[in-house]
Amino acid sequence: MSQIQYETLPKTVQDIVNLYEKGQLNLEPGFQRSSVWQERDRRKLIDSILRNYPLPSVFIHRNEEDGNLVYDVIDGKQRIESILMFMGVMRGNRFWTKTQLPGQEQPDWVNWRTLEGRKVQNLITGYKLHAIEVSGDPGDVIDLFVRINSTGKALTGQEKRHAKYYTSPFLRKAGQLARRFVSYLRSANVLSPSQITRMKHVELVCELLVSAFTGDVINKKAALDKIMQADSIKGRDLEKATRLTVTGLNRVRRMFPHISQTRFRQLSDFYSLAVLVQKLEKEGLILSDRKRNKLANDLLLTLSNGVDDVRLMIKKGKPIKPGQELYRDYLLTVLEATDKQSQRRRREEIIRGLLASLFARKDSNRLFSQEQRRILWNTVDEKKCMRCKRSLTWSDFTIDHIKPHSRGGRTALDNAALMCGKCQSIKGNR
Repeated sequence: MSQIQYETLPKTVQDIVNLYEKGQLNLEPGFQRSSVWQERDRRKLIDSILRNYPLPSVFIHRNEEDGNLVYDVIDGKQRIESILMFMGVMRGNRFWTKTQLPGQEQPDWVNWRTLEGRKVQNLITGYKLHAIEVSGDPGDVIDLFVRINSTGKALTGQEKRHAKYYTSPFLRKAGQLARRFVSYLRSANVLSPSQITRMKHVELVCELLVSAFTGDVINKKAALDKIMQADSIKGRDLEKATRLTVTGLNRVRRMFPHISQTRFRQLSDFYSLAVLVQKLEKEGLILSDRKRNKLANDLLLTLSNGVDDVRLMIKKGKPIKPGQELYRDYLLTVLEATDKQSQRRRREEIIRGLLASLFARKDSNRLFSQEQRRILWNTVDEKKCMRCKRSLTWSDFTIDHIKPHSRGGRTALDNAALMCGKCQSIKGNR
């Protein structure tokens, strides 16, 4: 491992703008995190520049791409972004700030055009940033990024993993799934917008993928770090885990549409519920009957309310009532060491005890046999597609589950109908 080399090179804001406009400033290297600053943070920065206050150093990594010099921003992304937004160089994100310009007696609201109109834009463009230019191996540069960002708005665990392992196929897949389900996780109040900017949605999907792979709940930090370091989930294993994770999240969304009104919107509770649904799916158990689904919703709501009631009673120093022992047991799993494997396993066991009996088992036979095909063909009067009514022949007909297999439909003749291949593909699991 070679030592990191660095030198301090003062750069004006205009120098930074020139690099950005020429495509030589990379604000989004793979290890960088998403923007976490609010507009109030950006306003304070511009106010500081206009008052000529000194700012912390900006760290940039000098490298070459196809013969061109490019600077990856290691630290200072939020500051550089804020300047570019204020100036309108980064389009669509202009903002105002309240400051006291030279010669003014009182602070006033200004934007970039205000500065141009008063011919004092040089207060921004001429401001000198302390830029520390770094060179070294990629691994060392990433380690430097993690160390620098361990103060201030420190990196979350997932942001650190992203920085270290952003080239991992597992992490890329998790990122894709997280983007796919981010609107659901927000609407269900499982994650807030600020948590999403800190990559909590990616962390949750990583956990669910690992649980789908291992078949059990995991100890959050230890398992994720180990998986990332070993890069042990890839290829077919990753695809299988992905399919199970997608199916599990879709089933939770469909089965519990009002989850935002329960404690199961909280990350620790939601994770345990989602892993349980994954397990039940793997065991061939599904919840498709409307009455049973409603009962499952009611039981989940009852558990949620019961746990919250017991929590209030404990806070008031009151003893729990007979019949509330289960709620107390569940509460104990979320009071401390919430992400410990034993606590997560106990939560899942309690939820399973309430809901599992409502699930129906899928027919072990997914496909109709040759005997069933012959019997159906020879016993129906009209050999037509039940959907488009096109006439079928022995060589081009398919058999469709009237009630889809994925929703508990049996692979039996009383649940079978003739259909053409095109219509069967369109029908899907409806």
